[in-house]
Amino acid sequence: MGVSVRGLYFVVTLFLGSFFGSVFMLGPVLPLMLLSPAWYRWLTDRIIATWFTLPVSLLELVFGVKVVITGDGFIPGERSVIIMNHRTRLDWMFLWCCLLRYSYLRLEKVCLKAALKAVPGFGWAMQVACFVFIQRRWEEDKIHLENMLDYFCDIREPLQLLLFPEGTDLTENTRAKSDTFAAQNNLPKFEYVLHPRTTGFTFIVNKLQKGDNLDAVHDITVAYPKNIPQTERHLILGLFPREIHFHVRRYPVASLPASSSDLESWCRERWAEKEVRLRDFYSSQPRAFDRDGVAHVPPCKSELRVALIKVASLLYWSSFIAFCFTGLWLWAPFRLYFLVIVGVYMAQQKLVGGLELLELACHRYWKSVAVDIGDKNKVLDEKKQ
Repeated sequence: MGVSVRGLYFVVTLFLGSFFGSVFMLGPVLPLMLLSPAWYRWLTDRIIATWFTLPVSLLELVFGVKVVITGDGFIPGERSVIIMNHRTRLDWMFLWCCLLRYSYLRLEKVCLKAALKAVPGFGWAMQVACFVFIQRRWEEDKIHLENMLDYFCDIREPLQLLLFPEGTDLTENTRAKSDTFAAQNNLPKFEYVLHPRTTGFTFIVNKLQKGDNLDAVHDITVAYPKNIPQTERHLILGLFPREIHFHVRRYPVASLPASSSDLESWCRERWAEKEVRLRDFYSSQPRAFDRDGVAHVPPCKSELRVALIKVASLLYWSSFIAFCFTGLWLWAPFRLYFLVIVGVYMAQQKLVGGLELLELACHRYWKSVAVDIGDKNKVLDEKKQ
């Protein structure tokens, strides 16, 4: 099967939007990180959220993908950990169709593999977005997760962290490994999900609870009734999903188990439920999670508002990409700025390892300065007394 024109249009538009957005929208904001990481985070989250609407508008407006959301829904603006089965490598992007309606895209962070941060455009934007990159080596990841979560708790900016406890997407190869794990640990074999890795999940939930930065856990089950685009290659070939179904279960933090071992068991129980839910989904006709096909909680945005956001996003990003090409073609200062910012992104990657790490370092510096000033003021007050 050959490359699809519409598939190329989708991938190239997303890449150019992230590439030019990183340079011309996020680039001017980078110096603010050095002065106030918290304000930098507040501003960049909102800028990046505008790009998150672009895949939604392309999928739904241009390619006619139908999105069905059932279950509990979200309470807008709440702080949560989102756990979801990893059916394809693209689930995290498709989830934005759900969050656009039920939450605020600016709140979302994604926990994903560290190799992605080196991708020009996409990786730069994810660094600025302060996504949580992991090496899949728990000794290293634990330290990084602790630093990141402490930062989010310190700045008090609401957070919705997407985590895939399975660790990878569902394929024949990964299912075989999951079956081997199940046999070694006397667990049932799953067909529609992989057995979850619970260490990272319990650590994140406990850390956010201690930092008073967690309201709920959202357990989302995603399914594709028509066709399943497993990788980016499928999109380039034009194999877009005809429908995406999300089933949301909301668990308030007060309902979660207190101990880590019980929380691990709780997570495994959710995955056993997903297996049953997905088996019922794919065996039913028509394929759906709920027969009534509606969420128990209404979305925070009307479909009219969502439609307007999608239209505005498509118009803005199409115009923005065209403007960037025009600027690079016509104006020498525009080209110079472009080269400088691209150089900054590439240099910091080698020197620091990622902008999110530089952001953490800036936060630690200003936090230590505040502590020193507080200590000096305390000594002065004691002397006055």
